[in-house]
Amino acid sequence: MIYLLLSIASSTAIFVLFKLFKTYTINTLHAIVFNYLTAALCGVLFSEQNIDVITIINSSWIYAAIILGFLFISIFNIMALTAQKNGLSAVSVSSKMSVIIPVLFGIIVYNESVGFLKIFGIVLALTAVLLTSIKPKDNTALNPYIYLPIILFLGSGIIDTSVNHFAPQGNIPLFLTLIFSVAGTLGIVLSIFNAIINKTGFKSKAIPFGIALGVVNYGSMYFLLKALRVNGFESSTIFTINNVAIVAASCLIGLLLFKERITKQNWIGIITAVTSIVLVTL
Repeated sequence: MIYLLLSIASSTAIFVLFKLFKTYTINTLHAIVFNYLTAALCGVLFSEQNIDVITIINSSWIYAAIILGFLFISIFNIMALTAQKNGLSAVSVSSKMSVIIPVLFGIIVYNESVGFLKIFGIVLALTAVLLTSIKPKDNTALNPYIYLPIILFLGSGIIDTSVNHFAPQGNIPLFLTLIFSVAGTLGIVLSIFNAIINKTGFKSKAIPFGIALGVVNYGSMYFLLKALRVNGFESSTIFTINNVAIVAASCLIGLLLFKERITKQNWIGIITAVTSIVLVTL
């Protein structure tokens, strides 16, 4: 259970750092590039085996890792566009409600258990995500760009499902290293292209924020994969608890650290989240 708690803490730290980006006017794309490069370096440092290019090329998961690298950077840009066009609530709801995809995958493909308490807990979890994600005065308008939240929903769900399905049992760090390396390389190309087109300069203050984000980003993925491989816990249970706990924790931290307004709906969502975690765990 310690792996799951560490994953939740790491993912919640990502939320805090993104909030600080806005406070300190950090260029998000530049920080994201350093984030992926740092995360890739963490994978190298924590690799359980020596880095062998031939072994990677001959591995059964190389193509999955490369495709996931493309997905990571693509979904990040979709997330940014969704925030701009549809509002923050649309981003939060779409990305976190996507937990239903890996949950259904685990039940259908892995033949995981399906009981009344578990189904009821998952329904409560989705309700909790919706309630805690809706913020006051968040001008969410889904109609003009409805395709963006849909793409974000599908993309986030596919990433969670694929990372769990293709990650090799014996060398998770190496698998994550390749994913983050591909995403980081694409991020560099996008940054150069953006600098040429929009004449944007580079500010060094993005570096420490990017490094910090990379450490917790790597931790969130690594610890989640380790939690998914603990005997006695099903992936549908782990994904549900992980996502709902992150949403609830982020909501509370927004209240305590950033003085965000928490509505009655949000409090009901947090209580519902805790209830759903208990039911799914049982």
